[in-house]
Amino acid sequence: MIGIAQTGTGKALAFLLPALIHTDGQTTPREKRNGPNILILAPTRELALQIAKEVNKYSFRGIKAVCIYGGGNRRDQISVFKEGAECVICTPGRLNDLVQAKVIDITSVTYLILDEADRMLDMGFEPQIRKILLDIRPDRQTVMTSATWPPSVGRLAESYMNNPIQVCVGSLDLTATHTVSQNVELLEDADKFNTVLAFLKNLKSTDKVIIFCSKRARADDLSSDLSLKGLSTQCIHGSRDQTDREQALADIASGDIQVLIATDVASRGLDIEDITHVINFDFPRNIEEYVHRVGRTGRAGRTGTAISYITRSDWGVAKDLIRILEEAGQAAPEELYRMSNRFEKMKERRGTDFKRGGGFNRRY
Repeated sequence: MIGIAQTGTGKALAFLLPALIHTDGQTTPREKRNGPNILILAPTRELALQIAKEVNKYSFRGIKAVCIYGGGNRRDQISVFKEGAECVICTPGRLNDLVQAKVIDITSVTYLILDEADRMLDMGFEPQIRKILLDIRPDRQTVMTSATWPPSVGRLAESYMNNPIQVCVGSLDLTATHTVSQNVELLEDADKFNTVLAFLKNLKSTDKVIIFCSKRARADDLSSDLSLKGLSTQCIHGSRDQTDREQALADIASGDIQVLIATDVASRGLDIEDITHVINFDFPRNIEEYVHRVGRTGRAGRTGTAISYITRSDWGVAKDLIRILEEAGQAAPEELYRMSNRFEKMKERRGTDFKRGGGFNRRY
């Protein structure tokens, strides 16, 4: 099955409950199975840990789950797994590591879930995923879920799924959740810091903000600069130690801090229920990632606000952003339309479909 639905709509529960029932209904007794029945692949450590937390909420018929991910203590993870687990939640790299080490036998898997499949492909996990899919028995049940469904994931589904049913909640077209107010500010890159600083200085005590940056160094620099201005922040990205990443999420969830600065490692699936604002300090490299970032607020029926800083170098995404804003009934600045028109005319002149960041980045 392929499940597509907007962020914050409960896709995790939709694939977990059938998985638990499937495992409980197996005719072979648990003690005679060679390994786990359920395998859940996730693109990031944080999402894997969150899914594991959801599984453990239900305690269904004594089914045990273990979370295996890079950055965690390998020996401890192996020790917990060997105690017995029907469900393994993991990131692709660490799973392949333990399969090759013959710690985990995935030939016993009968129910496979690929959560946020498009993000795993985008992160370069396709070779690992294809190897895992080849190692698992062909008569498995397979579920792929995401809030977006680009062509690359469709091709993977065609290769490794047998006549799948596609369930789409809402529109299959790329849309942002309608519970979020989307605002766009056009400015120079040098003005971003003072703009975000002025906004953060006026936060209410109940506000919580995630600020997305394009690069790890940019996130670190912004966190340091805001700290020097007296603001308490945390930072999460792929180069930070796993314990620091988990602490950052715990601090924003508990309210110990109001501002979390992140790269796209935090854009997918993470459910911090009371995020009131998302700020795109740097606009993402594709419009799918924009939709996922915006979905960190306005979850489970709540409302939220997304603010995106757009600079001259972002003109290649203007057309897609306008389409997302119009679909949600949101106003787009006139300058964004002009930016889009200029980019389209440039493409016509050049006769080439330039992609953002592809070497053409002069003033428009």
